[in-house]
Amino acid sequence: MVEVFSGRTLLNKDGDIIDPEEALRNKVVGLYFSAGWCPPCRDFTPILCDFYTELVEENDPPAQFEIVFISSDKSTEDMVEYYHDMHGDWLALPWHDQYKHDLKKKYNITAVPKLVIVKENGAVITDKGRKQIRDRGLACFRNWLEVAEIFQNFKE
Repeated sequence: MVEVFSGRTLLNKDGDIIDPEEALRNKVVGLYFSAGWCPPCRDFTPILCDFYTELVEENDPPAQFEIVFISSDKSTEDMVEYYHDMHGDWLALPWHDQYKHDLKKKYNITAVPKLVIVKENGAVITDKGRKQIRDRGLACFRNWLEVAEIFQNFKE
C-alpha cells in the first residue's frame, strides 16, 4: 500500500496531512470508493464505520487494518461534509488529487460504493469487501489476513 500512495499525502478527519508510508505500513487496507450523493454509499458507510470501530478502535492491540476514502463527490465541500458526517476515523485521499482517477482505473471501479481490500503493495485481496462485510462481519478480516499471508509467502 505504501507503494500505491508513494509520493502522495493523505488526510485524517481533522484535515492533518498524513504520511501514507507510516500510516499504512504492514496493514491490510480498504480502498473505499464512495460519495455522499450516492444512496447505497450512505447506506453502507455506517456499517463500515461499525466494522472499523470494532476491528481497530476497540481491539487491543488494534487490528492491522486501515481504510482510505477515495471520493467521487462533486466538490471538496461535498467530500468534507460527507467525510465528517458519516465516515469513521480513517484516512482520505484529498479531493483535488487527480490520482483518484488512476486508482479507479487500476482497480476497475465503474460504480460506487466499492470497497477493494488490498495488501501493503497494492495487490488485491478482494474487490468484494462491501459484500463480505455485509455477509460475514468481522470474520472476513481473518480471511483477508490469510490471503495477504499467502501473497507474502508466495512472494518470498
